[in-house]
Amino acid sequence: MEDSEPETIILKNWPEKFSDILNEIGVSATPNEIGEGEVEKGDYYSRFFSQTTRMVTNKGSLKISDSNIDAVQIIQKG
Repeated sequence: MEDSEPETIILKNWPEKFSDILNEIGVSATPNEIGEGEVEKGDYYSRFFSQTTRMVTNKGSLKISDSNIDAVQIIQKG
């Protein structure tokens, strides 16, 4: 490594990354642990529509403060 490059790499999961982005634009968001959020307890998809995939991966959720939106779930389809 060169002297100008930092030696420490901070690993973040998706909720932490999105929380940082939202906090930069003035939205108060805190990441939940994966599987801890209230929105993560139900199904991630609907089986009523034929084009909806059944393979969905839960990536976590965020708690949003001072907004009409209480929580955001991050999922990966495919």
